[in-house]
Amino acid sequence: MNRRDFIKNSILAASGAVLLSGCTFKSQTPAVSGGVATSKFKNLSISMLGFGAMRLPVDSNGVIDDALNKKMVETAINAGINYFDTAYMYMGGKSEKAMGDALKKYDRNSFNLTTKMPVMMLEKQEDVERIFNEQLERCQTDHFDFYLVHCLNKHNWENTKKYNVIPFLEQKKKEGKIKYLGFSHHDTPELLQEIIDYYDKWEFVQLQINKIDWKACRGEEQYNIARKAKLPIIVMEPLRGSALANLNPAATKILKDYNPDASAASWAFRWLAGLDGIMTMLSGMTKPEHLEDNIKTFKNLKPLSEEEQKVYDKALAAHMKTLAIGCTACRYCECPVGVDIASIFSLYNQYKQDTTGMGKVGFISHYEALRENERADKCIKCGLCKTKCPQQLDIPALLAKVDKEYKALAGA
Repeated sequence: MNRRDFIKNSILAASGAVLLSGCTFKSQTPAVSGGVATSKFKNLSISMLGFGAMRLPVDSNGVIDDALNKKMVETAINAGINYFDTAYMYMGGKSEKAMGDALKKYDRNSFNLTTKMPVMMLEKQEDVERIFNEQLERCQTDHFDFYLVHCLNKHNWENTKKYNVIPFLEQKKKEGKIKYLGFSHHDTPELLQEIIDYYDKWEFVQLQINKIDWKACRGEEQYNIARKAKLPIIVMEPLRGSALANLNPAATKILKDYNPDASAASWAFRWLAGLDGIMTMLSGMTKPEHLEDNIKTFKNLKPLSEEEQKVYDKALAAHMKTLAIGCTACRYCECPVGVDIASIFSLYNQYKQDTTGMGKVGFISHYEALRENERADKCIKCGLCKTKCPQQLDIPALLAKVDKEYKALAGA
């Protein structure tokens, strides 16, 4: 694998801000019977490990590796994973078809397929039906088990109302093309409450919940709002874009000293297992080893003990000391001139937090492996990326920061 391939295939996001508060949760150990742990949703048994299709495996050209993806889906199904989550724009618009290809050989009643209405892309009323029909075709299905209004922030919520998305999706429910309707949220607790109050037939909600965002991004407040509304919760970014799976050396040592056999990712999932009301946790598993490690965790999923929570807090405190940029590598911020924002921030985070032993020379080398037009200095400061970022990062300013530091290190 060359340097460019390394960059494209190893997006490691850094965390957003310190939370680190001790929490005691009232939770029962999830049900386990042979496969991964499960939760109950209405009359369904849902795997608590959800197969997220935002970060599918790719080949050396950055194209989805369909053969490997199909193999991973087979491994997932054999382990009892029955919740598969994709979206219209994931993987450059290729994720839905890839998942349709991977799942088509299985009994349609044996798994739950989820996708989302990209309200941020709507420009006219006709787009709603066009996109929905295209999704059915891409996924090679006649219905979606779970369907979400995607990435609701203030702007996207206005689009949802402007283009009558909810009435349209209600009609699709009546037609049997959607079983359960919910939404994913990327904004303040205040807007979350507004969206819940606006429509009293939501059946679930997808929230970004992890130990980092619990306090820093008001995750606890959003969790409590969802629980009060009695909405089952799908967790997105449980590892915060892999940041919680790739802690810095100091944090890693703390966890390994306590339990040498446990991965950093397993600690993050087990922290979430201490919360009530979680239906499933989505994990974007790019490599088979990610899937295998997660299956190991979820086959014996237990919440962290009080002692383990203290160890985890200590490890994250050590990790936060090298905080860089709170990017989750979701790539919603696609740049109109081609700046590779997610890769740039990933490399900078790896360098700053020393999660890969990259160092100064490694950072310069890998950064220069990016194409000229993909580098930070090519940002035209149009601000489009900033409006799309679920983490509300000031991306142009952060790109300028990375560019300045790269040039200082490289003597450019």
